[in-house]
Amino acid sequence: MSKPDISFFFPVYNDERTVRLVTEKAIKLFDEIANQYEVVIVDDASPDKAGEIADQLAREYPQVKVVHHETNRGYGAAVRSGIAHTKYDWICMVDGDDEYDIRDLKRMLELRQYYELIIAFRYKKLYSAKRIFISHVYNTVLRFLFDTRFRDISTGIRVFNRSILGRIELNSNSPFIGAELTIKTMLGGMPVGEIGIQTFPREFGTGSATSMQNIIRTIRDMLRMRKEIFSDTYHLPDGRERG
Repeated sequence: MSKPDISFFFPVYNDERTVRLVTEKAIKLFDEIANQYEVVIVDDASPDKAGEIADQLAREYPQVKVVHHETNRGYGAAVRSGIAHTKYDWICMVDGDDEYDIRDLKRMLELRQYYELIIAFRYKKLYSAKRIFISHVYNTVLRFLFDTRFRDISTGIRVFNRSILGRIELNSNSPFIGAELTIKTMLGGMPVGEIGIQTFPREFGTGSATSMQNIIRTIRDMLRMRKEIFSDTYHLPDGRERG
């Protein structure tokens, strides 16, 4: 199988200690496995120096470009900005806190002839009991609400083909964006693969995905999408209307 053209992006917020680390790990990997590639860093109005460091990286490496948000829009909005600023057929993403090993993208890309979206499930969650509990409840609720069987839909590492984007619409601004991408891809009849990974607790700072604000935003997006999907118009065949 020939080497793919790859767009890689990651959002940063309070990630000044890891933005260079993630970028240079990605460059090392894609120099090895990609035909050509780009690295897109999305600065979601980070209050620390993550945006400045990203700009410095763009000056050092021609493969790197930076997208800045003037105000903090949320994780989902940062992901959608990252997608919008990519150009190659295969799109890879990770979170900017270095909890996920960049080299797992190599194993995920090896499945690209079989799937249009590849997600990951964590063998072991090396997090606080609170975060593990929230993750368990979240995945259980999603399986119930959307009749899915995914093990761990909320992991922050994904690989997908650009063709998906012409067949689904992503609307979430919250961390629910990953679930939205996966569920809508599945419901659209496109194959979704899962691969097991190990994760590594962040060494700097604390994550915000399980903050009360993000939990509320995620619940809102979850209920909005359930209403959208289980409606009289979602995937309605051409020329048909509900009576």
